[in-house]
Amino acid sequence: MENNQLLRMDNVGIVVESLDDAIAFFEEIGLELEGRGMVEGTWAGRVTGLGDQQVEIAMLVTPDGHSRIELSCFLTPAVTSDHRTAPVNSLGYLRVMFAVKNIDDMVARLTRHGAKLVSEVVQYEDVYRLCYIRGPEGILVGLAEPLGDH
Repeated sequence: MENNQLLRMDNVGIVVESLDDAIAFFEEIGLELEGRGMVEGTWAGRVTGLGDQQVEIAMLVTPDGHSRIELSCFLTPAVTSDHRTAPVNSLGYLRVMFAVKNIDDMVARLTRHGAKLVSEVVQYEDVYRLCYIRGPEGILVGLAEPLGDH
């Protein structure tokens, strides 16, 4: 890659039924709502291949400002498939993972938003404590608490 080319991940997109519930969940993790609005019309459908569309979106940013999650709620066209309960070994995008300072506290806070542990919090050597959690609408999120100097 040439030095003058910009390459950075801008965002990860997640389609939801309730923007309010998903926003509250990701704000509890520590992301900040950057903006919310409508994306509609044939120009947008030309990007997605869906034709004329109407989508309410919310963009959330991580505290370091380097990563974003775009939540989308499709008003038209209707959602055609649902992957929310797919197990972790399913093909395709499945989860996003966040590094957190206190995984036990984070799990407790997220369960107050209706989240559920997929299994349990486990420790990988002396490197991380890890878990998967399902938030609103079955959104799968990984949490990793670095241990020691990691």
